[in-house]
Amino acid sequence: MRPGRLAAIAATVLVTAACAAPSGVAGISTLPTTSPRALPSDTGEPSPSPSADRGEIDAATLKPSGEPSGAASPRPKVTPPEGDEPVRVPPPKVSRFTYAFPVKGCRVSYARQQLVLPKSTIWAGKGCAFVAPVGGVVHEVNASNRWTASTDHGADREGRFVSIIGDDGVRYLGGHLDAVAQGIRPGVRVSAGQVLGQVGDSGNAKGQGTNLYFALSWSTSSKYWWVRRGMVDPWTYLDAWLSGNPTLSPAARVSAVRAAVGATPPCRTLCASKPQKKPTRRPVPTQTGDPSDVRRG
Repeated sequence: MRPGRLAAIAATVLVTAACAAPSGVAGISTLPTTSPRALPSDTGEPSPSPSADRGEIDAATLKPSGEPSGAASPRPKVTPPEGDEPVRVPPPKVSRFTYAFPVKGCRVSYARQQLVLPKSTIWAGKGCAFVAPVGGVVHEVNASNRWTASTDHGADREGRFVSIIGDDGVRYLGGHLDAVAQGIRPGVRVSAGQVLGQVGDSGNAKGQGTNLYFALSWSTSSKYWWVRRGMVDPWTYLDAWLSGNPTLSPAARVSAVRAAVGATPPCRTLCASKPQKKPTRRPVPTQTGDPSDVRRG
């Protein structure tokens, strides 16, 4: 056979093989080894959810619940059993004393920051009851209002006041009173909540609104009046006695301050009275001779 004839036959065989193979590289099959999965449109069955083979997620723990989706009926709603109201537990007792808020039977408001002295101004209506914060003995009583604006004596600024020495060792002062209760005098035994006087505006509270000057300190002689008017901030204890814990005691704090400053520290704030002006003595005219003796010129 002629060489040209053989070359033509070989070319025809190669072209036939190439056309019979699927698209791709000649001689390399691109057919899948397994039959393809039918599409949903081919079978009419819904496509499985991506999480169909996983359990439900617990919303509380964000972990699988262990129960496959749709495998069981919906869980029944849990109804908690009926019960009594919660039991109110009283605050812990932090001292052996029971305290009373110093104003009784009236709406009050009071300062919770130190302005000039460590004391609190308890705003209340005129005539509201000032009561003993704790059981104790009456220490000092001033039933008269000796304060005047012209002198502004420090010892008189609280006007009418009552102080007691509590069984906890703390001195409690209530000032600016309108009146002192009957029978309240030094040495008288009182109990927590007992009326000592009525709220007013005596002393330098005149014209400033009725209020109770309330202060904590320790027992001293009356000549150390600046100790009596307050040495420890009282509002933490007022808060507790009014709406928190009636056994919160200021005794430890008062004792610590006394140890730090001494029993009779010197006065350093609002100590001086106003200087007194001595009255000017005017000469009194005197007569010399008999006024009826008139000499005519």
